[in-house]
Parts: sequence; structure tokens; C-alpha cells
Amino acid sequence: MAPWGTTAFISLQWVLQYVVCREVTVPPGPLYRVAGFPLSLPCSVSGYEGPRTQDFEWYLYREDGSGQQMGVVSTRDRGFPYAPFQPRVRSGEVRVERDSGDRARLVIQRLRPEDQGRYECYTPNTDSRHLGNYGASVTVKVIPDTLQISHSRSLSGQPLAEGAELQLTCAAGVRSDQHTHLSVTFGVRGGAGTGAGPGAANGGQGHNLREIISIGRELGVAPGRSGDYEKRYGDGEITLEKRRGNGEGDRDLYVMKMAAVAPWDSGAYFCEAAQWILDPEGRWERIAQRTLELGNLTVQPLADTLTVTTNPRGEVTLPAGSPLNLACEVGGAGTGSSSALLVRWMRRGSAGVGDGVGGGPEVEVARMGPDGVVSWGDDASREGGGSMEKEAEGRYSLRLFSAHPADSGVYRCVVSVYAGSRSPGPYSPATVTQRSEGVTVNLKTKEVRVSSVAELARGPLLKRGNTVSLLCNVSVTTTGPSRVEVQWLMSREPPNTAVEKAARQEAGGRRLLAALTYDGLARLYSNGSDISVDQLSPGCYRLRIHAAGLEDQGHYVCLAEVWGQDPHGGWYNTGARAESPSVRVYLYARATDLLLIPLVVGVSSALFVGVVIIATVTCCFMNRLARQRSQK
Repeated sequence: MAPWGTTAFISLQWVLQYVVCREVTVPPGPLYRVAGFPLSLPCSVSGYEGPRTQDFEWYLYREDGSGQQMGVVSTRDRGFPYAPFQPRVRSGEVRVERDSGDRARLVIQRLRPEDQGRYECYTPNTDSRHLGNYGASVTVKVIPDTLQISHSRSLSGQPLAEGAELQLTCAAGVRSDQHTHLSVTFGVRGGAGTGAGPGAANGGQGHNLREIISIGRELGVAPGRSGDYEKRYGDGEITLEKRRGNGEGDRDLYVMKMAAVAPWDSGAYFCEAAQWILDPEGRWERIAQRTLELGNLTVQPLADTLTVTTNPRGEVTLPAGSPLNLACEVGGAGTGSSSALLVRWMRRGSAGVGDGVGGGPEVEVARMGPDGVVSWGDDASREGGGSMEKEAEGRYSLRLFSAHPADSGVYRCVVSVYAGSRSPGPYSPATVTQRSEGVTVNLKTKEVRVSSVAELARGPLLKRGNTVSLLCNVSVTTTGPSRVEVQWLMSREPPNTAVEKAARQEAGGRRLLAALTYDGLARLYSNGSDISVDQLSPGCYRLRIHAAGLEDQGHYVCLAEVWGQDPHGGWYNTGARAESPSVRVYLYARATDLLLIPLVVGVSSALFVGVVIIATVTCCFMNRLARQRSQK
């Protein structure tokens, strides 16, 4: 048994000695490389004995017919290089770079035509026995440099407004007897950080390099992976076009367009062209590359350049019924840019009667959308008639043909810019929104005096179910035609002071029951009762509550508002108003209501007494009947 085991062990050792043997590997050739550009030649060794860190030596066999062997560089012998390579090795132009202990590469930083030939990678023996191959060779062909790149014009250095279009071009080409491909990349250095985009920091470090878009070696267009270039490319905001043979010297022309630049697009732009070849092992290798600087770009944010002003400025005073003309001038949005603008006219004050010129909520008067469509906001502007127009680039006008006191207030022009978007969606956020200074518009009205008194119509005592008639007598003193609009309001408890009255009305403590408008239209509001309004005579207005109930008891006031007529025949609210003192409505009970309670009490008492008598008689009769039966 022992002799058989010994024999098997010796046989296995003999097989391993011949199976596991040294092997040196270099890429298959020939390899074509361009003069003036680097050569990187990998070499690896496997199946060796000895230390894990192996030494490498490179030899060159020139193709001059002599077949002379020349030492290029060695990892173990500084005196190994032949004379032509010694200064290049000392300067580091020719060197060995290790990937691992048994993998290294020969690097020649700048190839020369005389570097063409067959390169042999040799590994000195560290094995106990001399088995396998200790060197491998590959042929390197040095071809001339024909890669060319140029541009017709560079960036001017002038700042570009946010949202403007940017177009950059460069011409590139190569002439080679070998089948090579060309890739072109546009990029930028500096500006925003590597994560350029809306949320990126705006640090001008100058060392950040971002690829924007490129045409690859296989002729496919691809956006850069940093920042938001992929999204912008998908949205069609960044494009790269190749135009064949239109460049200088029959070179192809490459045109990059950015539909709308953003502040983080600032930086130094460049165009890079690279020549590629497919090596025999099936891998693409970059053999030449050139970069062309296209200049510096500074993008000014719209927030820094946008200006919105109104004309006239300050304060405008007009008679009622006069035309009102306001102009909005927009600057710094970029001339001929692809950005869309939303222009709105806003007003604060005098939208409702009694508001101060600068008080009240701000309302939208009119707007012009990015598509040029004008829409109106409040009813007063529409009824008065007006227009909003784009008179020229950056100038928008608002006209009210007949301005009324309700049109008084502080007007502002509000401009929203959508940088780089010609047709933003309804929910698209604006890049920047800016408001102009306010211009105060005052409308002079003729002097109007008005007073109102509310009273109950004369008649018998009011009882539940009767019709309640309330009269409002209005007196107006003015010049020219006038009309009155009357509103009836009701509250459960009377306000004690004017301040309390205003607070209660604002809080909804008083209910609006009905109104008779200046043009004779009756408006009735839900009250739970049947009501009506009419005008009995000039200056006398009536509110009637039919079949009044307990819920109609309370304090009633009438509010009179005076409307005047402008020179064009239109009617407007003069702002003159008067509220009457409150009138208390109390409803007495009817006679039938007064008899109801005694009747109910009497019927109930009679029923109770009758039931008691019947129950007593029945009980006595039953007891007597029971005694008679017991005696028998």
C-alpha cells in the first residue's frame, strides 16, 4: 500500500511540474499608436515560483532590417536602458508602472517615429526549474498625428442673461490609413460644483470639470452624467449636431446648443476631440486627443438683471369717468431670449366701498399670459371697459376707458419670467417674479351727501303671522344724475357703538336679507321667510316680511349707496353711503295663541277627574260584588 501511494505522489508532482509553468502575456498585435501621444503596454506573468513581486525587462527590436535588440527599461537594473533610451528613462518619459506584483506596464509618454518595432517583455527566472516561456512580444506601429480641431469664434466674454440660448461650434477631423473613429465632447470647467443644478453650490473653484454632451466613438450622442444634463437632454434643451464636411479643411462641424442657460452654467467651455482604434483583442483604445478652449461664460441671474417699472410713477389724480393709462416697462429679461413672460396688473384698495386708497386686499385687474392671451380679474374693470396690450418689446400697457372711484388704489405691475421655456404649463414654477413700485390712482368724484332713516309702516300691533313692512327714506344731495342702491340687514341684538357695529358686520353678525340695486333689480337672500322689496316713491324703499315668525324678530337697518353717472353714460359707485339707525321688530301673540294654553289645561284637568271618578266607582262595585258571592 505504501509503495503505491509513494508512486502516485511522485507522478502527481511530475505532472504539476509540467502543467504549472511560467507564462508571460502581452496584448496581441499589431498595435497602432499615434506619434506624440502615450503608449501603455501591459505585461503579466503567471505560473511562476518564487516571490510574488516579479521583475520585468523590455526590449525593442527596431524594424530597420538589422533586427538589433535594444534594452528599453528594467525594474531591477538601472543601467539596463540602451543609450537612446537613457535620458528618456531618467526624465520619466519612459518608465515602468506596476499594477500588481506580477503585472506591470511599459509607458512611453510621447511616442516617436523611431519607437516603432517589436517590443518584448521578459521576466527573469525565479523558478527552481526552467519551464514555460519567459518573454512575449508585440509589434507597435507608430502612425503620424493627423488629428485636427478648430473653431470659427469663441465666447466673447460678455455676460449672458439667464434663459438666453447658447450655441458653440468646433470643427474636428482626422486622416489615417487605419480604420479609426472620432469622438467629440463639449464640457465646462469651474462655475458650479460637480453636482451642477438648481441645488448646487455656486463655488467658482475652477477645477471642476463637467462633460455636457458628446458624440461617442460609436457615433452615439450621450449627455454628461453630472448635474442636470441628462434631464435637459431628455427635455430637448441640450442638443449636439454633426454636420459632415462643413468645417475647415473638410473637417466635420459639431454644433452644441443649450436652449436656456442657467447661472450654474457659468465657467470655461472647451471642445475635446479624441481618435479611437479597435485593437486586435477587440477593445477600443484612445490613441490621440486634443482639447480646444472656447472661452469663459458668465450667466447673470435674472434676479440680478430683471427690472420692472411703471409709468407714470408716484400718484395720478383723475376726474371720475376719465380714461386711465398705465405702462409697465420690463428690462433685463434678455433680448430675443426664449423665456416666457407673465405680466399682471394688481391693485390694492378701493375695490369695495369704504376701503382706503391703500387698504383692502390686493386683487388682480388683468393679466397677459405667455401666449399673449389677456384675461381680466375683478368685475369693476370689465364693466368699465379696458384693454391690456404689448406695445413693444418689454412694454405692456393697461387702459381703463372710463375709470370709476372703485378703480382707485395702488397699482403694481408684477412680472414672472420662465427662463428657457416658451410655453410653460399652468403649474410650472417661475424662475423669478418681480414687482414694480406702486403708483397711486385717485379718482375725484362730485360732492355727494346721503342720509337714510328706517321705520316701521304705521298700522296695528304686529303679531305673529302678519306682514311686516319696513320703510327706508333716503335723501341725496348732489349735482347731476344719481341713483340709490338699498340693502336691508338684520341682527338679533343692536350694536352699541360704531366700532361694535363694524366688527359685528365683518364677523357676520348681521345678515343681508335683500337689496334693491341702482338699476331696479331686486335681490333676495335666504332667510327662511317670504320677503320682498320695492320702491314706493322717489327716496322711499320698502321691505316686506310675509307671515312673519319668531325668527324674524330683531333689529333692522337699511344701507343706502349712491351711484353717479360718468360723462360716457356709465354708472359707478360714488362711495357715498349712509346707514340708518336700527328699527326693532317685535311680534305679539295672537288671540288664538292666548286661548290655547287654558284650553289645553282645562281639557287635561277634565280628563283626569273623569278617569278618577270612573276608577273609584268601578272599584267599589267590584268590592260589593265580591262580598255578595262570599255570603252565598
